[in-house]
Amino acid sequence: MHPSRVIRGRTTELLAGKRIVVGVAGSIAAIEVPRIVRELIRHGADVRAVMSGEAARLIGPETLEWATGHPPVLQLTGNVEHVTLLGPGEGQADLYLVAPATANSISKIAHGIGDTPVTSCASVALGGRVPMMLAPAMHAHMGINPAIRENLEKLAGWGVGIIAGPAAEGEEKIASPEEIAAAVLHRLARGPWAGRKVVVIGGASREAIDAVRSITNESSGRSAVALASQAYYRGADTVLWAGSLEVPVPPWVRVERWRGVRDLLALARRHRAELGAAAAVLVPAALSDFTLEPRAGKIPSRDTASLTLTLERAPKVLPELRRLGPRPTRLVAFKLDVGAPGEELERKSRELARETGADWVVANDVDSMGRDATNALVLPPSGERRWIRGPKSEFAGKLLDDLGRDLANLSGSSPRESRPRRSRGAHRRRGHGPARG
Repeated sequence: MHPSRVIRGRTTELLAGKRIVVGVAGSIAAIEVPRIVRELIRHGADVRAVMSGEAARLIGPETLEWATGHPPVLQLTGNVEHVTLLGPGEGQADLYLVAPATANSISKIAHGIGDTPVTSCASVALGGRVPMMLAPAMHAHMGINPAIRENLEKLAGWGVGIIAGPAAEGEEKIASPEEIAAAVLHRLARGPWAGRKVVVIGGASREAIDAVRSITNESSGRSAVALASQAYYRGADTVLWAGSLEVPVPPWVRVERWRGVRDLLALARRHRAELGAAAAVLVPAALSDFTLEPRAGKIPSRDTASLTLTLERAPKVLPELRRLGPRPTRLVAFKLDVGAPGEELERKSRELARETGADWVVANDVDSMGRDATNALVLPPSGERRWIRGPKSEFAGKLLDDLGRDLANLSGSSPRESRPRRSRGAHRRRGHGPARG
């Protein structure tokens, strides 16, 4: 078995059955292409590569054959490879990704020049309305060249997705394999989440004692980050409202920050329209049940032998989220308990649903806190019950798939399923947020 088949679908199956053609232009960033290809394959894709002559000087064709499981196209022949891969008919690719996209290849594509396998494939893709994405890589001065910026804007206006990477060391570097895969997943997503808005509220609340101290609940935020990422992979317009997190947020997830319960409620009221428009609001946050009035400045420790804090009950967040985001928005509450048997955990969770107006409740034991895996009881509004066990990324995907079927039953079809298949894209300027596909 070829090594590319061994890893196919190891991360998700969201690109299963999808054929992606990767065009490799002549940048030193071409050495990153095997990692990009392998990341796409881990999500289930079948990947083919085409190379310019300049790219073949920088990375060996056999390396790409190892990465993809297919020999790359090095030149166009009587087999009209650019038409065979991206033209109409059986076997047409689902997406054309140029990675790295050099200043030279970007400009040629924008002006309809097809003098290499990479740019010729782009001409066919654009003419046939095959979704196309570019992952630029070039020297910083080339990146700010007004002609290059104009060409990128032109391509974005045609629906080409621009996946911008970091600017560092005088270079506009290619985006990471994970960023590129996330952008491709988002662009190709079809199903109940595609085109819908999703709000994930996660992390721990911190209730201020003074200017530098706080009390908090234990939470890594791992489940919230996993849910936000998996929703984005499935095509959702996703935002993570993040409290205190112990894990990094990937760059493709948009973030709004909050600190304490009152901060979160203020954020929710400012974004009432967003909550009302959301298909789902998922709340795996560790919210404090108690708060206090913080003291001004810093309480001096040198002269304070003991300190008494008076805690008061914090306002409840879930009922307010229900009020601000009424049905058909699906409100998904999370319940954490300590040592409760399954029957008791289910009873408490259904009681939480009645008290808060939540549609779904996800319950687990404190043993899952901060760990990579979870063991959660899922209670949908149908009255059924099921357990989801496994790594939190898999748990997030399975929960969203279950919830997505609920959404599909409510509406009959997803926003993107009901629209004709058209390319969309946006160019990210440096420092202006995550790339959108």
